[in-house]
Amino acid sequence: MKLRDVAYSRSGDKGDTSNICVFPHDDADYDWLRAVLTEDIVAEAFGNLVEGEVTRYEIPVNCCLNFVLTRALAGGVSKSLRVDPHGKSYQSLILDIDVPGREERR
Repeated sequence: MKLRDVAYSRSGDKGDTSNICVFPHDDADYDWLRAVLTEDIVAEAFGNLVEGEVTRYEIPVNCCLNFVLTRALAGGVSKSLRVDPHGKSYQSLILDIDVPGREERR
């Protein structure tokens, strides 16, 4: 199944760094999400779109995982406070990652 079946995401970017936060639809799935959505899986999914590191931050109080992708926007796009569409496409791309089905979750 696709990650989008069990989670949603929000993203943003500054310069050449993209930030993507992934939230499970059901907070009870947070621990499962932590186990299956690793930095390595995200880095593999983005392939050569991300030339730098993928770093994951766990935010249990909000039941979310925050991924910071460095050197991810071909030199940078937006240096203003407005939301840029490049980051939004990454928000959708992360949700295309294949994850174990519901029967394998808990």
